[in-house]
Amino acid sequence: MSGLSQSGVTAVKWSALSTLARFALQLLAQVILARTLGPEIFGIFAIGMVVLTFATFFSGFGFSWSLLQRTTLRDEDVRFAWTWQLVVGVITMLAVYLMAPALADYFREPRAQAVIEWLSLACLLSAASAPATYLLQRDLNFRAAGLIQVGSYTAGYVAVGVPMALFGWGASSLVAAWLVQVAVVLIASYALKPHSIRPLFWYADAASAAGTGRAVFLTNIVNWILNNLDRVMIGRLLNAEALGLYNVAYNLATLPNNLLLGALQPAFLAAGARLQNELERLGRAYFQMLATIFVLVLPAFVFLALISGDLVRLLYGSKWSEAGLVLSILFMSMPAYVIWGISTPVLWNTGRKYYESALQLPIVLVGGLGFYLFARQGIQAAATVAALLLVLRALVIGTMAFRALKLSGIALLPHVGRGILLGALCAMGVLAGQQMVARFDMPLLSLAASTLLAMCLPGTLVMIRPQLLGDQTVTMLIRFFPRLATFLNRFNPVPGPRPMTDSMSEQRL
Repeated sequence: MSGLSQSGVTAVKWSALSTLARFALQLLAQVILARTLGPEIFGIFAIGMVVLTFATFFSGFGFSWSLLQRTTLRDEDVRFAWTWQLVVGVITMLAVYLMAPALADYFREPRAQAVIEWLSLACLLSAASAPATYLLQRDLNFRAAGLIQVGSYTAGYVAVGVPMALFGWGASSLVAAWLVQVAVVLIASYALKPHSIRPLFWYADAASAAGTGRAVFLTNIVNWILNNLDRVMIGRLLNAEALGLYNVAYNLATLPNNLLLGALQPAFLAAGARLQNELERLGRAYFQMLATIFVLVLPAFVFLALISGDLVRLLYGSKWSEAGLVLSILFMSMPAYVIWGISTPVLWNTGRKYYESALQLPIVLVGGLGFYLFARQGIQAAATVAALLLVLRALVIGTMAFRALKLSGIALLPHVGRGILLGALCAMGVLAGQQMVARFDMPLLSLAASTLLAMCLPGTLVMIRPQLLGDQTVTMLIRFFPRLATFLNRFNPVPGPRPMTDSMSEQRL
């Protein structure tokens, strides 16, 4: 089988549906908050979030990750993970609270101290919710996990954050929204997946669980550095307003990216954990995902990159216009981020859990030097460095994943070519649409014209020659959207097993 099993498809569908709902809510809430609060307030909150994400890795340490990786699970495994998550969560919360003044001084922003102090509470809440969250993922219960995501974001940002911002609470509205969100995740995840909370500090398999925790911890630290070097350097070398502009652009760029990874990565990781000894089947699923990313996702991000200026003006207003070019640069690198995101589970599911951190350590050094040299030149320069780092990470981790699964990179080249062709057609459509209505200086009109033409050119070509999508992408589309089979069965695949027959639903990863 060249794709996911039916249970895996169902899990991805639920994960995608919930992530799409959260995507819509997040976009709506972020637009209202950005227009209400402005770049400077967002920059102050971004400083707190940089600290929080780093601290969360300490509070989690990866103990609960072992629950997802184990082929069999016992009550002692859960109790051990819960106990140490709580212990490290308390220690981290206290450390962040006490270090808040020094951290605010580092970023030269005294207003960030209170934000950091309050957000320290999230370290404990996130650590306590991790065991139940990973147990839901282990069960492939992405329906419940997705409802928790949507419900917690609604409670935090829609019900609390937006009203507080409208009533003038400033950065406190963003802090309150985040704390309510993580508190709801804790309560809801435990209610749906209750587990023993009796302490257990050591047991027979504790060394194995701690070993997985160390690997996750080291990997998360490296990933945090790579994902936050840009904001750390901008916050230090520039100012809160610049950081706010950059952070909003980054968050908007990663919204569709998180939609894809939020749907694919957990399901692929959980399903792959059950196929650790079936590398051929795991490799087929991974290759199919990569092919689909190049053919469909790459053109979509090319389109988004070219409409970024109009998008920022329409959503956030003129005071955020400087973020338009940053958004465009980051959008172009998002396909690499998706590739990196689905490649990392391959390393974990093939016994290479330390590879991700080890392979990315040299990239940390390159990134640190790049941001140090160019961040002073402005947020556009910092965005360029960040984009290049994402591409480099995808190349390094993706190459190792190919080697682990004994796949051929040459076989992927036709799918890359299809994506580049469709992306070029999208670009031609966007530029033509923008040129047609440029004299009116109306972002909404420009978006409408460019979107219409961007869809027409590649859409028409695919209608005429559906084989342009390639056999791997067609197979994936039919797995998730069976009703497309009538149209796509006009495609005659390359020699090999026919992926579009009715019997495909009987095949398994």
